[in-house]
Amino acid sequence: MKILFAFENALPSTHADAEVFVTTAKYLAPLTAQSWLHVPSADRAGCATAAALARMPAIRAYAPIRPAALRHLLCGLTIVLRREFRRADLIYTRNLWVAWVAVLCGQRVVFDHYRPWPEQIPPLQLWIYRLLCHPRFLVNICHSQYTRRRYLDLGIPRCKLHCVRSGFEPQLLRTPIPLESAKAQIGVEKGTKTVVYTGRVNHMKGLATVIEAARRLADVQFILVGSTGGGPIEAVARAVTNIRLVPWQAPEALARFLFAADVLLIPPSARPLAEFGSTVLPLKTFLYMASGRPIVAGDTPDVREVLRHGENAFLCRPDCPDALVDAIRAVTGDPSLAERLAATALADSRDFTWQTRADRIAALITDRLQSVPAEPRRWSRAHFRAWLSQSWRWVLHFVRNRSWVLPPRAALADSSLPPTEHE
Repeated sequence: MKILFAFENALPSTHADAEVFVTTAKYLAPLTAQSWLHVPSADRAGCATAAALARMPAIRAYAPIRPAALRHLLCGLTIVLRREFRRADLIYTRNLWVAWVAVLCGQRVVFDHYRPWPEQIPPLQLWIYRLLCHPRFLVNICHSQYTRRRYLDLGIPRCKLHCVRSGFEPQLLRTPIPLESAKAQIGVEKGTKTVVYTGRVNHMKGLATVIEAARRLADVQFILVGSTGGGPIEAVARAVTNIRLVPWQAPEALARFLFAADVLLIPPSARPLAEFGSTVLPLKTFLYMASGRPIVAGDTPDVREVLRHGENAFLCRPDCPDALVDAIRAVTGDPSLAERLAATALADSRDFTWQTRADRIAALITDRLQSVPAEPRRWSRAHFRAWLSQSWRWVLHFVRNRSWVLPPRAALADSSLPPTEHE
C-alpha cells in the first residue's frame, strides 16, 4: 500500500487539525510500502521541517502560503501534476476539495476529518453525497459518532463511514509527577486547589463560563494554558485575580501542567459545537484521560461518547456557571471521587493512543481496498426536501449572523429522513 498524504496548510502548526493529521500520517507511514506528504511550504527549509514532523518525504505543493483560499485551491488543482500522485494507491486527505479533484482524476481517496460538514453547511450536502458515493471514494473516517451520523443522514452507505477517534502520545506522559510536586514546579502554593485548562484561549472555546465560575471560586487557582496574546477573553481573564494565563506550551512542557491539576477542565459549553462548529469531541480529551487526573466537562453529545458522568469524568450542564462551580466543588471536595474518576479515565485511555488509531485505520483501508465498491444510491424525495429546507435555513442564518456554521438544532429540526438511514 502506497499513500500520498495531502495536507493543505503549512507546517509546523499549533492547530489541533494539524496535530491529528500529521501524527496519524506519522504512525501510518511504517504500515505502508511507501508514503509521501504533499504540503505547501514557503521554502525548502519549511518542506524539510514538514518531512521531519511526519517522518516521510515531503513534496512541496505548487501553492502559495497566502492567501489561504488560493492555497487550498491550488493544493487540490496541482497535486495531480505530481508523479507521486500517480504512484500512490490512494490519496489520504482532510480536504473535501482535494478529495474531489483526486477522485475526478482517477485516484482513490480516504477522507479523515472531524467536522460534520453536511450539518454545518447544508448547501454542500448534494455535492458531498455524490463525492462520498463515488466508487473511488473509499472511506470517510470520522472522529466521533456525532459526525458520522450527520453523514449517515445523507443516505451514504454505512461501509463508507467509520468512527476512529483521535488519540494521545503516551511518551508525553511517560514520567508521572506527583500532584504537589507538579504544583511546586509551576509555582503554585502548597495546598492550593487547581483547575487547569489547556488549549486555545479565545471566545470559541466556551471560556466565558469558566471565567464566571472562577469569580465565584476565589480559593481555587484557575490556570489557562495556551494564551497567545491580548484577545478579549484574555483581557477579561486578567481582571480575575485567581486566573493565571500561561503562554502556549510545547507538548513536552505541557505534562507538568496536567500533572499539577486537581481538576482538568474541558469548558462545559455547547457553543464550540453548536455556534462555531470548530470543536467536536476536543482532542485534549484523550490526553486528559491519560494523565491520571479527574476531568470536569460539559454534558454535550460529542463529549458523552467518551466521557461518562460519575464513571470517568464529572459532567455538568453546559453554559451554566453555577453547575460548573458545583462540579468543581464536588470533585475537589471528595478525594475518593476524584481518585475513582481519574483511575477509570486512565484505564479507558489505553484504547486511544495514536498507534492504536493508525492500526485501526490501516486495517480499515486494507478492507476497503479489497471490498467490492458500494453501489451508489439515489437521493430520496425526503433527502431533497430536507436539503432544500436546511439550505434555506443556512442562507437566512448566514445573512443574519455572517456565520458559515448553521447551529445543529436549526439543521436537525427539519430532518425528515427515513428511519433506515439512521445509525
